[in-house]
Amino acid sequence: MKGIALGIYAVVFVVCAINPYDRGVWWAENVPIVLLVAGVWWVSRYHKFSGLSWCLMLVLPVLHTIGGHYTFERVPFGWVTDLLGFERNHYDRIAHFSVGFYAYAIAEFTEAKGIIRRRAFALMFAVFSIFTVAAVYEIFEWLYALSADPEAGIAVLGSQGDIWDAQKDMLADGLGAICAAALYAFVYRKGAPAVDSGRLEGHDG
Repeated sequence: MKGIALGIYAVVFVVCAINPYDRGVWWAENVPIVLLVAGVWWVSRYHKFSGLSWCLMLVLPVLHTIGGHYTFERVPFGWVTDLLGFERNHYDRIAHFSVGFYAYAIAEFTEAKGIIRRRAFALMFAVFSIFTVAAVYEIFEWLYALSADPEAGIAVLGSQGDIWDAQKDMLADGLGAICAAALYAFVYRKGAPAVDSGRLEGHDG
């Protein structure tokens, strides 16, 4: 599953790198995701993530890479906006919600490695980790908006005129994490994931 997930991301990355709406915005949106994917790949050398973990972790890079191509407020998502009667493009909210899916992999890793032995603490750590990352990323966006070209800065922020956009984005991240934690608790309701020795060899996911 590891190879499939990375292959799908690579294809989406290459396609979305072609003629994006704004190359500066494309860089700003894609660099953090490339670093994330590289980090996950590095960790996967020491831990064999489950297939479900890979599926959940794939959602954010795909959604975010597409958002970087169009800029989030311009992603063709109007049919959802019209269907549900929204006043803004909520594609970015869905992408933020998918950030929380990484709570599943975090909980799986900490339990499999024996880093956190109590299930409740492992899930709390995973959810709090996502909230922390969400806050740090909002600060990154804010700093970029201050330093970049005004139009590009606004595109990266993606606030679409909502003064509470950052808070709502962090809430979406956290809700995604809570859902992922609940899914983890259900999937592993009969016990913790198998203990992983963490060797470099043989971990192809």
